[in-house]
Amino acid sequence: MAKKSTPRKTSTSKAMTQKPSSSSTPSLLTWVILGAVAVLVIYGVYQQIAFANRQGTRVPEINVQQAYEKYQQGAFILDVRQPEEWNEGHIPNTTLIPLDQLAQRVNEVPRDREIVVVCRSGNRSREGTRILLENGFKQVSSMAGGVTDWAAKGFPLVKGP
Repeated sequence: MAKKSTPRKTSTSKAMTQKPSSSSTPSLLTWVILGAVAVLVIYGVYQQIAFANRQGTRVPEINVQQAYEKYQQGAFILDVRQPEEWNEGHIPNTTLIPLDQLAQRVNEVPRDREIVVVCRSGNRSREGTRILLENGFKQVSSMAGGVTDWAAKGFPLVKGP
């Protein structure tokens, strides 16, 4: 009689005993890199929102005639030009804080008075007004046209320091 062949029991198939390949499970380095990328993306989004909010800050602007009226009523006039420009001619009884120093010197600006920010033509005064608004000042406006228009209207100017 012939011997019956019985299938041998094999332990586990070869495919089942192999370790999973490293390409199927992310390594620690992969997770660190993904985390860093996520942080950078979130930071970038935050910066874009902050920039948009800064650009969206409405800067109150007044004309030279309105500024002159506020000046006569005792408003604090803040000149944000450079000292050389100031010496060429400035509004009497005003304070000079150059724009590039304003953020560090906001404590020199009174919070209990209306403030009119001026420059030569009106561009820097808008930025100066924005800086004050971002630092919690409430009654602030930028004078459109600047000291150039002020002088053209014949309003008072003094020369020198």
